[in-house]
Amino acid sequence: MTATVERRRFTVPEFARLVEVGLFRADERLELVQGEVVEMSPIGERHAACVDLLTRSVSRRAGDLAIVRVQGPLAVPDDSELYPDITLLKPRDDFYRSRKPTGADVLLVVEVSDTTLVYDRDVKAPIYGRGGVPEFWLVDLGGRRIDVFSQPTPEGYRLRRTLLPGETLVLDSIPGLSLPVSDLVA
Repeated sequence: MTATVERRRFTVPEFARLVEVGLFRADERLELVQGEVVEMSPIGERHAACVDLLTRSVSRRAGDLAIVRVQGPLAVPDDSELYPDITLLKPRDDFYRSRKPTGADVLLVVEVSDTTLVYDRDVKAPIYGRGGVPEFWLVDLGGRRIDVFSQPTPEGYRLRRTLLPGETLVLDSIPGLSLPVSDLVA
């Protein structure tokens, strides 16, 4: 005998309301992924150091050409609200105070993966692509490589290329923004 289990999916506004009324503790690391509330993995030392290095490097190079957001909300399709490690947003005078950014507001999303590579690649990357995020970098600390996803489509991304130590990441939307891969996956 097989039991059927009904799952209750949430929309982004419902998720925001649950957070607002205090259903979840303030220190809980949660994301809404395709309508389901998912607990995010703890951040280890290597992961934190890579995010810090990226934040400093990207902030210096982007200057006023982008808002650099660290682990902030991003509303994307499929009833998802993700918290990428780093998001480069198009500049706005209100710094997105009046609404959460969407894929149309993004220049780049970066996820740093120490233990969640398959999930970030197979679940999150397609969501970012469907959401119109123009470029997604997946920093694979264990594999010492960075996968660059570009050309978003309704199915995910059309292009994916892998960069290894000795190569350089370049973000075309911000002139002069380039980073050595070896600095990030050390």
